[in-house]
Amino acid sequence: MASRRPVLTSNDISERERAEERLRQSEAYLAEAQRLSHTGSWALDVASGNYIYCSEEYLRIYGFDPQGGLPTSKAVFQRIHPEDRNRWKQKFEEALHEKIDTFDEYRIVLPDGTTKHIQIMRHPVLNDAGDLVKLVGTAIDITERKRAEEALRTSEAYLAEGQRLSHTGSWAWSPITRQLLYWSEEMFRIFALDPQEGLPTDEAFWERVHPEERDRTYELLKKAALQASDYEHEHRIMLPDGSVKYIHAIGHPVLDEAGTLVKFVGTAMDVTERKRAEEAIRRSEKQLRDVIETIPAIAATIGPDGSVEFVNKRYREYTGMSAEEPLGSGWQSAFHPKDIDRYMQKRRPALASGNPFEDEVRIRDRNGEYRWFLTRVVPLRDEQENVVRWYAVVMDIDDRKRAEERLQHENVVLREEIDKASMFEEVVGASPAIQAVLSAVTKVAPMDSTVLLTGETGTGKELIARAIHKNSPRSAGAFIAVNCAAIPESLIASELFGHEKGAFTGALQRRLGKFELAEGGTIFLDEVGELPMETQVALLRVLQEREFERVGGNEPICTNVRVLAATNRNLQKAIEAGIFREDLFYRLNVFPIHIPPLRERKEDIPTLVEYFIDRFARMAGKNIRSIEKQALEHMETYSWPGNIRELQNVIERSVILCETGTLAIDDSWLPLTTSQPQGPAGSLAKINPEQEKELIEKALEETEGRVSGKAGAAAKLGISPSGLEYKIRLLKINKHRFKK
Repeated sequence: MASRRPVLTSNDISERERAEERLRQSEAYLAEAQRLSHTGSWALDVASGNYIYCSEEYLRIYGFDPQGGLPTSKAVFQRIHPEDRNRWKQKFEEALHEKIDTFDEYRIVLPDGTTKHIQIMRHPVLNDAGDLVKLVGTAIDITERKRAEEALRTSEAYLAEGQRLSHTGSWAWSPITRQLLYWSEEMFRIFALDPQEGLPTDEAFWERVHPEERDRTYELLKKAALQASDYEHEHRIMLPDGSVKYIHAIGHPVLDEAGTLVKFVGTAMDVTERKRAEEAIRRSEKQLRDVIETIPAIAATIGPDGSVEFVNKRYREYTGMSAEEPLGSGWQSAFHPKDIDRYMQKRRPALASGNPFEDEVRIRDRNGEYRWFLTRVVPLRDEQENVVRWYAVVMDIDDRKRAEERLQHENVVLREEIDKASMFEEVVGASPAIQAVLSAVTKVAPMDSTVLLTGETGTGKELIARAIHKNSPRSAGAFIAVNCAAIPESLIASELFGHEKGAFTGALQRRLGKFELAEGGTIFLDEVGELPMETQVALLRVLQEREFERVGGNEPICTNVRVLAATNRNLQKAIEAGIFREDLFYRLNVFPIHIPPLRERKEDIPTLVEYFIDRFARMAGKNIRSIEKQALEHMETYSWPGNIRELQNVIERSVILCETGTLAIDDSWLPLTTSQPQGPAGSLAKINPEQEKELIEKALEETEGRVSGKAGAAAKLGISPSGLEYKIRLLKINKHRFKK
């Protein structure tokens, strides 16, 4: 019996046409969604290995001409980045042999050298017998997303946590029917809907939108529909299990030829992980700022452009800045005007190069006073080594800076004093008297014994002390000289041992004393006989116990300092008068060295004269070859009450005035009859104590209690100011009662 051919009715044809129309609409929606989401689709015949379908978007992604027909599998494979081909092959083989879906990302390189990032999904298609007949899948151009991810990694919000790649779904929606026209599989996954149930209804979609955001989302969609404009916004959705997701939605209007809005197409991206990362960063930053607010140091954060973004509470308290006062670029207004230019010269190139930097600056406090701070600024970099922020820590170093400045000043003063006090740069002379001194120096220098140098003013006691230090194991350490007669009694203890902040009126900062500055080296106490009794007790403790306390302090400070002392006084008489401690004398007088006066080593005068002429002539730029014989003889017969210092001054003065190659000396500078040196061994010492006291009190009365200076009592009596001070203490004269 012959088979009958099926007869198609008009109803069947109408139904088929409607199905074809629906298919065409679906394909159109798919094509539009693919264009928006940069997603291409494809199908590959397994048997032949050739493509049997490639969407236009797929061809555009791979750089093929949509009008040029289907590309070969080899041509597509050649577009894959060489470094990614092995992984692509493994995934492809896995899809073929395991007959499972595979998902991968790789790069392609277009003929013009452009690189794209592609996300590919392969899906196996089986026949009724279970044999693999073809692979179908999608290829998504995720280049922009990759770039966005790269940008995200450079921002501060994503430094602490990595950001998962966001899944993107595509959709189409009719504002007329308020029904979805298309809903990709990724949309189903994002919204936790079953694709087997078909497109979700408008009601089902709005049920997923978080209740708190339905009104806002609806108003945005309504506004975009009325204006036929693009829209972009983020909102939350709530899943049946109560979990919440954040969605980044983008919509684009599609108009017909008449300009009428017919549909919206767009994408929805799950950005939940990003939102959680942002919230975590905010919590972390808040915790960090809470910690920064509690630390005692000043801290700040600075943007890549150099603008200050945040300062902690300590800075605001210090400067008096209110919490409402903006930061911006006016932060440097609190810097000392003299420090700003130097600081900016370091800051600008550091910000440009990304290198850390530091500087010391003065910053004004709320009372208008400046303190020294050390500012350290370091960069925070992302994975690409780009600077995304700077962190600054500002530490108070005012105490240390003030101490350094004082020490620097003291060193300058010390050098000046040494230049002034030193009569020559090395010991000059070969007389038995000076050779005996040098022999003693050679013997005692390697030891750590205390040395007491005695001798008249101007004999070079400090020079001998420096020679002892230079030839000792402590020569690499400091040599600190202190003129005990030049420091007021009220300050001598602070000068030697330092003081704590607030120890007395005017003690605004902690101050290191000379003993601390000389640690590991040598301290030279010149005119040690002028020390007041309470300071003598403290010095005795240093010599006995090797420790002391700062003025106003209660913590003992150990010291490792060699003590050299000098005096032009008769300490035995001072002990008898009760103004110098006997036990201190014996502690100082471990190894005495007496420096002879110049009148006892006259054979050294020609050598000294020659030395000083050469020294000062070179300084003055003069060529002086000799000295008048009569002048030299005069100097050899002169008693030199001022010793070598006086000789040095006479030669220097003569060199300045000399206009020939032969040096002459003014006879008036060296009187033939000269008295013995003044002081304890001089004229005042030759009269009885009652007469001596009367003469001193008369001189003090005439000068209103002034000791030094041209109009002082010392000048009237013809003795040195330190010598007169010694006499005043010895005779227990109250010099203050003469002041008016």
